[in-house]
Amino acid sequence: MIYMDNNATTALHAKALEAMLPFLTEHYGNASSKFYKTGRDAEQALYAARQSVANQIGAKPNEVYFTGSGCEADNWAIKGIISAFDGRKKHIITSEIEHHAILNSCAYMEKHGCEVTYLPVDEYGRVNPVDVEKSLRDDTAIVSIMLANNEIGTIEPIADIAEIVHSHGALMHTDAVQAMGHMAVDVRELGVDLMSMSAHKFHGPKGVGALYIKNGVRIDNFIHGGGQERGKRAATENVAGIVGMAKALETANEKLAENCAHMRRLRDKLIDGVLERIPYTRLNGTRKERLCNNANFSFKYIEGESILMMLDMKGVAASSGSACASGSLDPSHVLLAIGLPHEIAHGSLRLSLSADTTDAEVDEVLEILPPIVERLREMSPLYEEVKRKENK
Repeated sequence: MIYMDNNATTALHAKALEAMLPFLTEHYGNASSKFYKTGRDAEQALYAARQSVANQIGAKPNEVYFTGSGCEADNWAIKGIISAFDGRKKHIITSEIEHHAILNSCAYMEKHGCEVTYLPVDEYGRVNPVDVEKSLRDDTAIVSIMLANNEIGTIEPIADIAEIVHSHGALMHTDAVQAMGHMAVDVRELGVDLMSMSAHKFHGPKGVGALYIKNGVRIDNFIHGGGQERGKRAATENVAGIVGMAKALETANEKLAENCAHMRRLRDKLIDGVLERIPYTRLNGTRKERLCNNANFSFKYIEGESILMMLDMKGVAASSGSACASGSLDPSHVLLAIGLPHEIAHGSLRLSLSADTTDAEVDEVLEILPPIVERLREMSPLYEEVKRKENK
């Protein structure tokens, strides 16, 4: 199989698995059970993992809170901040292209008395900081703009936005789930108050994430129960998963520049090859401010789901957008937000690479994909009409 859906999930890195195994076998203790060695071993591993993740993002260890996923971190950021303001501030600003974890959290808060401003984006998926400033109000509690879009790969000007947000007395959250492991991420340089992460996007295990919460930020608990995560997030910690997350992030950042250069070269080779070989094709997102591993195309006159099925038959794994929305028949909300009509948005394909992707795999996809698109277009009456007009 040629795996080109790394924005949906990544393979668990061997180093992460190796780090996890002891805590799935002999060191199985509960990190809250501190009166005997097995529990203390788990507690020490948890402490070391927290310190490691903090170091990787430029934070302090007591600013890192482990969660069950990136979606949980997003939910906690929005709902926890609004709850902490206790009705004094009930305005949220976000963008039209956020992950559904943010959009659905905002929709939930609207049902509970909040007002949400959904900012538009340009044709490349970029949020204009000027639009953020125009939307800020005295009762704005939090602004949430993702660091990099999971579908089209556009990187947002978060540092510029955060500076504007803070000048108006609001808090800044960024969903960095897709960015981690694919670009340098430092919370101090970004200037954010909260940031979401998910381990399985950078070759860590599934079922574990983290929320960075800057010291001094008041946020209510999202999960109530025991006193884990310094009393902020109840539930027995997933020590093995957390250890794996820390090791995966360390490993990703050890060769970040080298790996990003490799993925960027293959990404550009893929983009150029597709645009050269397949007519009536659009690249979605910007060429410059783009994740190093992301290529997203729209092919006129065909549907993305058909492409995916035929690619699968050839041994290529890809997607038409966010994995979290793969069960929906609706076109991508991201592609609609950048101005694509429904019929073109339906014909989208996302190819996302990893550091393990090879030139040979890219070459093979560039051989496999054009005939698939051509075959599907031959069955399209719309394409038949276009060809008829061209041949006149």
